[in-house]
Amino acid sequence: MIIGIPAEIKTAEKRVAMSPANVQSLTDKGVKVLFQTNAGDAAGYPDGLYTEAGATLSSDRAEIFAQADIILQVQSFGSNNENSEADLASLRSGQMVIGMMDPLASPQAAQAVADKGATAIALELVPRISRAQSMDVLSSMATLAGYKAVLMGASAAPRIFPMLMTAAGTLQPARVLIMGVGVAGLQACATAKRLGAVVEAYDVRPAAREQIISVGAKPVELDLDTGESEGAGGYAKAQGEDFLKRQRELMTAVVAEQDIIITTAAIPGAKSPILVTEDMVKAMKPGSVIVDLAAERGGNCDLTEQGKTVVVHGVTILGPENVPSELAYHASQMYGKNMQTLLELILDEEGNLNLDFNDEIVAGTVVAHKGEIPHPYMRKLLGLPEIEAPESEPETEAQGE
Repeated sequence: MIIGIPAEIKTAEKRVAMSPANVQSLTDKGVKVLFQTNAGDAAGYPDGLYTEAGATLSSDRAEIFAQADIILQVQSFGSNNENSEADLASLRSGQMVIGMMDPLASPQAAQAVADKGATAIALELVPRISRAQSMDVLSSMATLAGYKAVLMGASAAPRIFPMLMTAAGTLQPARVLIMGVGVAGLQACATAKRLGAVVEAYDVRPAAREQIISVGAKPVELDLDTGESEGAGGYAKAQGEDFLKRQRELMTAVVAEQDIIITTAAIPGAKSPILVTEDMVKAMKPGSVIVDLAAERGGNCDLTEQGKTVVVHGVTILGPENVPSELAYHASQMYGKNMQTLLELILDEEGNLNLDFNDEIVAGTVVAHKGEIPHPYMRKLLGLPEIEAPESEPETEAQGE
C-alpha cells in the first residue's frame, strides 16, 4: 500500500493532510508514504520531520499521483474548485482520494471522481456518532475556528475584554454575544470567557442551553417555538422565513447591547441564515465588531463581504475565509489524527484496503466508487436513481498498480 500526501494547492491553504506523528503511525504498519517536498512548511512541519517518520520525499506531484494507491488531501475535489483540474486528470481507475470535498454543495465533484473510476471519501460526511468522534473533521476545524474568531474580534475591537480596576479608573468588561452554538460557538464562548468578557450565547436549538451554561456563558432565550429546530447529526435545521423574521425582531434589542458579536450558524450544503440584519447593525454601538464565521456560505450578517473587513454604520464586520488554516500547525495535527483514525478503520493490520459498506461510517462517507455514486443522498442531489448499497470488499488489497 502506498499513500500519497501532496501539497495543498488552493490559495492561502496552509494546512497539510498529516503531521509527522500521523505519518509515523502508517509507516510503523509497513505502509509506504510519499510526501511532497515542502508540503508541511506552511504548517510548521519541515521535511526533515517527515523523513524521520519514515516518509519518502518527492518533489514531483505527478509522481505522487501516479504511484499512490490512496491520496490524502485537506481541500480535495469540490472543496477546491479553484485549481484542482490537473489533480483530477491525474486520478486513475481504482485509486482512492480522501479529503474535504464540500459534497453537499459540490456533488458534481464526486461524479467527476466516479467518472474516472476512482473512489472518494468526503470527510465532511463522517456521521456524528460516538465511534466516529475521532474522525470528525468538521468538529476539529470548528473548534479552532471558534477560538480564532474571538481573537480576531478582540484584535479588531477598540476595547479590551476583561474588567480592570486601575488608578486611571475602572474599565468595564466587553460584552460578547455568540450566535450559533455548535462546536465553534461553544469554543468561542469558552475563549471569550477566559479573556474576561461578559458572554451571552444564542442558538435556535433548545438542547444548546445546557451546553452554553457549561462553558460559562449566559443563554439568550427568545419567545420562539423551537421544537423542530434540530436536524440529523445535531446540526441546526433550516427554518422558515416567518420564524427567522420573528427571531430577528427579538434579537435586535439583544444585539444593541453587545460590543463583539461572533456568528457561526451554518447549514451544511446551504446558504447561511441571516441572523444580523442591517437594521440590527444600525442599532449597535459605534466601534462594535462582528466576526462572521459563516462568511463562506453567504454570511450570517446582511453586510458581510466574504474575505473582507468592512466598516458599515460604525460597526466593523469581518468576513474571514478558511479560519482553521490560520492555525495551521494544530489544525494539521487535528486533521491528521482524524485522517489517521479513518485509515485505521479502512485498512487492515497489514495495511491493505478493506472497505466494508456494512459499516455506517464507510457507507456514509464514500461518495464515489467504481464508477458509481453509492451515497443515497448524493445520488439525490445529482438526480440519479436509487441503487442498492455496494457489498463489502474484504478481499481488496492495494488499489492501482
